[in-house]
Amino acid sequence: MSGAATWRVKRVSGRTLLYGAALLWAFISLFPIYWTVTTSFKTAVDVTQGHLIPFIDYQPDWRGWRSLGLSPDTIGATSTVREEFLLRFENSVIASVGASLLAVAIGSLAAYGLSRFRYKFGPWRNKDISFWFLSQLILPPVVLAMPFLVLYKELALLDTRIGLILVYALMVLPIVIWIMRDQFATIPIELEEAARVDGATVWQAFLRIVLPLALPGMVAAFILSVVLCWNEYFFAALLTSSDAKTLPVMVASQTGSQGINWWSMAALSTAAIAPLAVIGIFLERYIIRGLTAGAVK
Repeated sequence: MSGAATWRVKRVSGRTLLYGAALLWAFISLFPIYWTVTTSFKTAVDVTQGHLIPFIDYQPDWRGWRSLGLSPDTIGATSTVREEFLLRFENSVIASVGASLLAVAIGSLAAYGLSRFRYKFGPWRNKDISFWFLSQLILPPVVLAMPFLVLYKELALLDTRIGLILVYALMVLPIVIWIMRDQFATIPIELEEAARVDGATVWQAFLRIVLPLALPGMVAAFILSVVLCWNEYFFAALLTSSDAKTLPVMVASQTGSQGINWWSMAALSTAAIAPLAVIGIFLERYIIRGLTAGAVK
């Protein structure tokens, strides 16, 4: 076999292994979603017997969606469970979007300062401050349980949407700062200097020049923050009791006297992840552009 033929065989073999690994990883990543969606159309017998393929292993049924009042035959009728679901959905939307907007607003200002100015606090420099922000993610949330409970009780923020927005904003703020710092670092400082020469103030240069150019990164940080806040369970379960409960808490509560209602939990989980799937599909290019900012210099 000639050298060219050997090279082609190695190239085809390498691509085959690469595509095979990618397909395997895609299957591993997507199977939980497939299992959740299909389980929402199963009965108790189908769940316990591990049937996987609709119309082949089992006949799909609306039992899971019927238990939430979201099946075709119950959607027009009054349902207390559906009203509770809509309330929890509304709480999740308000808490996630509100916290993400707050985190992006504060985090963008902090990131702009870290990327444009030089700070010195004792031995700390800009990189040390940035790492300190990111290091807050290392702290386990359970360590903050007692301080937050005491603080929120004193401030009357327990079981309120405002309370969730504040704690969620603190939770995602380090990620926003890191994303936006890299985004601002890719914008030439000469653009701001030219605006300053023309008479613009620091704020005018930031709002009119830098902010529009950094919009893809802000969108990516906002989307990532929404996803993280939407899926958060610990603080939602800890700091709420009835009025401000979110969807993750409702999903975890799908248990009965005879065990877990898998079909109801699966239907509720499917309804909960659907908005995130839509966001990922339609805003993928913004996420990629924002997260890869600064990767290539």
